[in-house]
Amino acid sequence: MSESAAPESLVTIVGPTATGKTALAVSLAAEFDAEIVSADSRQVYRGLDIGTAKPTAKERAQALHHVLNVVDADDTSFSVAVWRRHAEEALATIAARRKQPWLVGGTGLYVQSIVDGLVFPDVPPQPELRAEFERTLNQEGIDALVARLRRLDPVAAARVDVRNPRRVIRALEVCLVTGKPFSAQRGQRPPTYPVLQIGLRTDRDSLYRRIDERVDRMIADGFAAEVERLLDRGVTTDLPSMQSAGYRQLADYLCGNCTLAAAIQQTKYATHQLAKRQETWFRKQKGIQWIEVGADAVGAARERIEEFSGERQRRHGEIAN
Repeated sequence: MSESAAPESLVTIVGPTATGKTALAVSLAAEFDAEIVSADSRQVYRGLDIGTAKPTAKERAQALHHVLNVVDADDTSFSVAVWRRHAEEALATIAARRKQPWLVGGTGLYVQSIVDGLVFPDVPPQPELRAEFERTLNQEGIDALVARLRRLDPVAAARVDVRNPRRVIRALEVCLVTGKPFSAQRGQRPPTYPVLQIGLRTDRDSLYRRIDERVDRMIADGFAAEVERLLDRGVTTDLPSMQSAGYRQLADYLCGNCTLAAAIQQTKYATHQLAKRQETWFRKQKGIQWIEVGADAVGAARERIEEFSGERQRRHGEIAN
């Protein structure tokens, strides 16, 4: 992002899935003249709407959203580096309109790439190499890939989310294509503007209950029909887009491999696991101001944003004087 295109400040709203990040952001966006940049690795795909809890048409009418529906569901080349380019373009557009950008979502690496200014290796996807890794993943499991990464780049293996096959495969891909450790090719250029990080959290039992209730609503809203449309278009369950919780599970149901009740239960469990990974990720990140999910979450977020905005304006005035 060019210096002139950089925003004056940035607010992030993060946390595990189903904590109400989008609803909170939408409810306050107009009040602070803000536009929302989605930091969700699944909401980038066209046609994945219900199962990714993509902002509804009503929510998008209340607050302008960016970096939604930017790639087809059968795309295999989307990465955090590609997402960051989209996000930086959105931030520049918002800054040019003198609006306040809010980065909202639960994909931790996406958020960190902006907040910490991560620099990623410029290595395009290698389909043949990825196919080899996928075969290893299917035949031997994720541990075999992690063991290989530890041999090639122990530093990256200690930093990458080793429970996320996409992250492990990408690190291996960069190591083998460049002949250099993945960790040695990543750097940081933190943004020059101030950042407020707000996190939403709740206790594990409440979070799982919220997830289960949301999955039930998704089913009632036509989640299975959405998956059927994707399958009819030739979108297969081995594609990155279909790794989202619920899509493979409902595809199994639609193909006659399990009952709907089983697919729903498996979707809930997969989403629980996702939430646990997100909790672990965000707990390790510094500078997040945590708010407990509840009746006063909006008010608490408003207070933090008002305080942040006031401090930013005060500093701006000091510089001007």
